[in-house]
Amino acid sequence: MEQSLETQTDTPLPRPRGLQGVAADLSSDQRAFKNVSWGKAMMWIFLLSDTFVFGCFLLAYMTARMSTVVPWPNPSEVFALTIGGTQVPLILIAIMTFVLISSSGTMAMAVNFGYRHDRRKTAALMLATAALGATFVCMQAFEWTKLIREGVRPWGNPWGAAQFGSSFFMITGFHGTHVTIGVIFLLVIARKVWRGDFEQQRRGFFTSRKGNYEVVEITGLYWHFVDLVWVFIFAFFYLW
Repeated sequence: MEQSLETQTDTPLPRPRGLQGVAADLSSDQRAFKNVSWGKAMMWIFLLSDTFVFGCFLLAYMTARMSTVVPWPNPSEVFALTIGGTQVPLILIAIMTFVLISSSGTMAMAVNFGYRHDRRKTAALMLATAALGATFVCMQAFEWTKLIREGVRPWGNPWGAAQFGSSFFMITGFHGTHVTIGVIFLLVIARKVWRGDFEQQRRGFFTSRKGNYEVVEITGLYWHFVDLVWVFIFAFFYLW
């Protein structure tokens, strides 16, 4: 009887197969999820889903551009600005890209000072990041206004393929919405940091634990993602 019990104990249970096996492997992996906070994990999941959305938009744009038989507008001409009587191609887009990439640097420094519990520098750098993001949105609004006045619509444009207008407004508008939401989120968190909510353990959104500046890092994850997406938009839409 004892031998049979030992035999039953030593016999490994059969491993589930298919999707059940994948779920069992993930749920048993302590190293992957044990030290990750709920907020950070949810932000990564959100960014992963948003990556698929932006990826679908860019794939749709590339498909429309390669399948149309009508000539595609030249971005260097469409997005040129006249400065001193001379047309400078993509000058506004270059400045927008520089501003947004610079905001990634200020955001990274804000996260660094946040984990040092230097609330004044953290808040100041987050406000600088929000200012750069707002500047980007304002320049994008100027770009939209210019093209609308020149006749660009979601159903057509004066330079060629009608799909250009719909692709432009869809991709840049969706990204601009993300930047606007990020600016609002930066201002909210910067205000909490500046008031010392994380030091006083003041109850409210993202401030329930004393000295926990992790929400600054979570905000940084979102902001770096928005900047990275713009790099792909810049490469595929403006340089191609």
